[in-house]
Amino acid sequence: MGLSFILEVDAPSDLPYDERRADALITVTARSATGSAEQAPSAEILIMDRSLSMSGHKLDEAKRAMCAAIDTLRDGTLLGIVAGNHQGDVIFPTTGGLARVDARTREDAKIRVVGQLAEGGTAIGQWLAGARRLFASVASPGTVRHAVLYTDGKNEHETPEQLGEILTTCTDEFICHARGLGDDWHYTELLRVTEALHGTAEAVVTISDLTEDFTRLMREALRIVVARMYLGLRLNSRFQLAFVRQTRPVEAELTARQQRDGETHIPLGSWAPETRQYQISLGVDPDSLTVDETLRAARVTLHAEFPDGTRRPCSETAAMVVRRRSTPGFGIARSPDLTRVENERELGMAMRACADAHLRGDLDRADRELRLAIGLAESLRDTTRLRLLRAVATGGPDARLRVRRDVARGQILGIGVDSTKTVSRPVDPHDLPPLNPGLPRACLRCGATSASPTAKFCEECGHRFGDAGVGGEPVDGL
Repeated sequence: MGLSFILEVDAPSDLPYDERRADALITVTARSATGSAEQAPSAEILIMDRSLSMSGHKLDEAKRAMCAAIDTLRDGTLLGIVAGNHQGDVIFPTTGGLARVDARTREDAKIRVVGQLAEGGTAIGQWLAGARRLFASVASPGTVRHAVLYTDGKNEHETPEQLGEILTTCTDEFICHARGLGDDWHYTELLRVTEALHGTAEAVVTISDLTEDFTRLMREALRIVVARMYLGLRLNSRFQLAFVRQTRPVEAELTARQQRDGETHIPLGSWAPETRQYQISLGVDPDSLTVDETLRAARVTLHAEFPDGTRRPCSETAAMVVRRRSTPGFGIARSPDLTRVENERELGMAMRACADAHLRGDLDRADRELRLAIGLAESLRDTTRLRLLRAVATGGPDARLRVRRDVARGQILGIGVDSTKTVSRPVDPHDLPPLNPGLPRACLRCGATSASPTAKFCEECGHRFGDAGVGGEPVDGL
């Protein structure tokens, strides 16, 4: 198969006497199999926005990016191109199905891209439906189905319900990465696409950066080895599945995608050598559990789609074991890793709330959410999102952090679209990015800001800035 998988389950075994929920973190690490040089067959669909708003320089730069992506594909890849506006037209190949990449088909594809004109509106669902029809022509099991799209506008020519229906038909059919060009698109639409299709969303504020981004995506696609992976869960009859979420490297809700055939299977998309993490939560009636009895709440196994089209286990089975404690009212400390995951989720929600408030003109709410997000990012030592947040922050007249009043809309969209990205591990506090000169620090506990950018403690409540534990204890005497 080309990859070997390691499955790890991190779950506190002890449950409080009256607890109705049992959580676990599942870490999946895929490594290249020893001595294997196997590459999965691949099909690539490039989706270009040719709506009227792309006229001029933007469309020229987008065409350059599309042509660079075509040149990056390896020979033998199956290729299709969809040009989208208020509908999704297959512009390559013109004979139906997908074309196998070689020197001639590369030139034919680029000629078709260069010849596109800007016209019409935007209906992203129609573009994806066109890609799905093309992928349906791929008969070979185990083929990696990978797509990328960009758009510079809002999805105004179809309803959210219509987009949702199309995404449902595309789920587990292919993966898709999405890019927002400039500053007139909406990040929630891109996140909706990439969450459903196991992709990533990015803001490309400088249009000329799209070429580098697309060629990078093509190179990353070459690393994919397994076309489809599934998380298999077999639950004890006393437990019910509450939710499944991907937590790293991108947060995504997966619960609605579950498939049932003897055991529950959760589609995980295509895989390259990498590590991802998932959170599962099980509901339980505590009275159904005998106190101090150790029992297996769930068995967890990975399944892969093999080249012959069958779905088979590809990892050892791991167990999620629980034990109900016998003392009512006796609390049990929550797993630090689970706590961190929930705080990372709070950070993402604060970033989206900041972006949404700013986009609708509610600057006071945007400022409050920015302070909360910066405090959480500092506490989590999430340098990537912290840099993004600090780039839009400044000190207000009251010395409290606020969103810069001259901030570009594209930067705000970047905060929203990057809100689901999580770091692989905490960093050393000394590696945290420095504050901008004169920028005060926000207290996560009370919301106050320090007049000094180098302050280590909040003058109001004594909370240490950048503590690893959110809402840590105040420092005595300060």
